[in-house]
Amino acid sequence: MTTPWGEPALARFPEDPRDRLRAWDASDEYLLRHIADRQVPLSGTVVAVGDRWGALVTALAAHRPTQITDSWLGQEATRANLARNGVEPGTVRLLTTQDPPPGRIDVLLVRVPKSLALLEDQLLRLAPAVHEGTVVVGTGMVKEIHTSTLGLFERILGPTRTSLAERKARLILCTPDPALRRPANPWPYRYTLPDGIGPVSGRTVVNHAGVFCADRLDIGTRFFLGHLPAPGGGRVVDLGCGNGVVGTATALADPRAEVLFVDESFQAVASAEATYRENDVPGHAEFRVGDGLTGVPDGSVDLVLNNPPFHSHQATTDATARRMFAGARRTLRPGGELWVIGNRHLGYHVTLRRLFGNSEVVASDPKFVVLRAVRR
Repeated sequence: MTTPWGEPALARFPEDPRDRLRAWDASDEYLLRHIADRQVPLSGTVVAVGDRWGALVTALAAHRPTQITDSWLGQEATRANLARNGVEPGTVRLLTTQDPPPGRIDVLLVRVPKSLALLEDQLLRLAPAVHEGTVVVGTGMVKEIHTSTLGLFERILGPTRTSLAERKARLILCTPDPALRRPANPWPYRYTLPDGIGPVSGRTVVNHAGVFCADRLDIGTRFFLGHLPAPGGGRVVDLGCGNGVVGTATALADPRAEVLFVDESFQAVASAEATYRENDVPGHAEFRVGDGLTGVPDGSVDLVLNNPPFHSHQATTDATARRMFAGARRTLRPGGELWVIGNRHLGYHVTLRRLFGNSEVVASDPKFVVLRAVRR
């Protein structure tokens, strides 16, 4: 990536030579050029929110910035990119969206997330640290920035305008108004599940901002809940757990089960744990933020339940699903099962047959299919 501070070498995480996606885009470069051209002072506290793979903080490492991210993979990519470019450990402060933010922010750089809710939550959490002299610059590709995006900056921080587009990227320029009366933060959000979906019928869901379908049960999960395997005890993994509804349903149906909730989103795992605790679920559960089943011992799991994502930010890709399926095969005991729900058109049965040597359709409708693969 070419920046006014040099040309750092960057990669996504985990590195995959088959992955043609870059660890930065034109919006990262546009933001960095802007703050250099405007000679924005970087001697105070510099905070980069939503820096996807560490491009911003790696370029600005000499100014000891703070990164705030919801992504475990993004945080690990940042660590790897900082090391790759010779930055000493500790130079950049790495925080998650669940950590308390800095008490004072002098330069706030915001990489606009896909989720408007996550942007709202983060701006509300950071607003008390922003002062009249804070330089606030957001960035994103044109297709990522909408009137509602600008409205959040305006409503929470102060007067906002946009730049001209360059290489399909745009900047958000905001002037903080300390006298602005900000709305209360609505996150985390709670709602009651509908009837007719098994053990979690009528139960409470807790969603932190940014978690998929934060205000209602999505139709894919609803279909999955109607076709979960019969109770069998043992070690169960809710892989890519989101708000934890699937794992919670499993634990309610079978108190003997030991359920591991895993997601790479800090917000998701916090939601899953809050949902589980809210419903006084019996049995034992563990909550882990990480890259799928990395760190789970081989042959230690009886059942994996998975609704894999097929996007990485704005890019459509099955790379995450393939890693999840491979991790499930490694960690399942002989006879253990992987149950997957996905859109019919994604063709997960092909990947499962290649990895497991088998794939069975458990249930399907015009949009979704539930598949079962057995570890031989």
